[in-house]
Amino acid sequence: MNATTQLNLNRWKARLWFFHLLLVSGIVFGGILLAAPPDGYYSTATGSGAALKTQLHTIIRGHTAKGYDYLWTAYLTTDKRSDGKVWDMYSDVPGGTPAYSFTFGSHQCSGSISGEGDCYNREHSFPKSWFNGASPMMTDLFHVVPTDGYVNGKRDSYPFGEVQNPTWTSTNGSKLGSCSTPGYSGTVFEPIDAYKGDFARTYFYMATRYENLIAGWYNNSDNADAALQNNNFPVYETWFLEMLGRWHVQDPVSAKEIARNDAIYEIQGNRNPFIDHPEYVYSIWGVGETEPTTPPNPTRITIGRSVDNNSILDFGTVSSTATKSFEIKSATLTGDLNVAITGAMFSSSVTTIARSQAASGFTLTLTFTPTVEGTHQGTLTITGGGLATPYTFTLTGKR
Repeated sequence: MNATTQLNLNRWKARLWFFHLLLVSGIVFGGILLAAPPDGYYSTATGSGAALKTQLHTIIRGHTAKGYDYLWTAYLTTDKRSDGKVWDMYSDVPGGTPAYSFTFGSHQCSGSISGEGDCYNREHSFPKSWFNGASPMMTDLFHVVPTDGYVNGKRDSYPFGEVQNPTWTSTNGSKLGSCSTPGYSGTVFEPIDAYKGDFARTYFYMATRYENLIAGWYNNSDNADAALQNNNFPVYETWFLEMLGRWHVQDPVSAKEIARNDAIYEIQGNRNPFIDHPEYVYSIWGVGETEPTTPPNPTRITIGRSVDNNSILDFGTVSSTATKSFEIKSATLTGDLNVAITGAMFSSSVTTIARSQAASGFTLTLTFTPTVEGTHQGTLTITGGGLATPYTFTLTGKR
């Protein structure tokens, strides 16, 4: 690996992992206990380009395929929002209020679909017609996601793409229409910006997990041919591959994806390498390397690796006292960090983290001591040290 490539990989790691929370004592996100890849899981992934893709294929192939009906059950752990509703990327509005939401089971599609908000079904984000509905692709949770049934039907088996003049737009802003991405002009479906990276990393996974099969899929349909080449590397047409690389950069790995990756690993026994190691995309395909002109937050702290800024830290049900500890680390601070807690039942081990302490890694401990029955909430806010924006987390727990 040359020096330029190594520098680019280092930039990727710094840029994509700065919000992730290291789990020391069971932090819960959306009801799922977050974890990390097992030690040594990627130890044989040492190459670059096509060789690295093949090494990753060897690691993640042979997963435990589940039945198609089981996916409804799997979604209860892989795609549950913090409010208990279905996490549907075709209707969700991150940071806002979606027009509707789905309840597991009761809103499951079972017949005709009359419009948006009617029911949710199982969307093959990598269309099943592209691989002729064959196994194990048909039930691979990494690309089969719960989505609004009506929007799913609108998307049909069209490739993902970018649309300037949509012929149809969903309530959350997903669009259908002629592709405006140079290199293709056919009909495409464009998800909202907040989930473009999720789908891009799904497609990098499919190219890797099924590298022994995917070369023959391009001629299964015109839509497949629009995105796929008749090879197992680079797999995708240039216009499509470069677009996926942009989406991968513009929508970095989120806590949602990390939690979903961990949950699917418990079910299928394999992982999406491009969630665990976003830098693999550039190392394999040479796309997705673009450096932002102005970094959005040049001074950063690393709060481990598993929960994003603005997430919920759930202590669960506690009878007396519970604690959670995680590491705060940064080599780029310009001063000390301030730690503030609201909520009478919550407390922090410190109110200040010295710049020198953060440089080597400081363990922050939060304590939840409920003295009154019921549900309690608070906030953890980390400021100072040159951070452009505060790091804020919602604290919750019950007695």
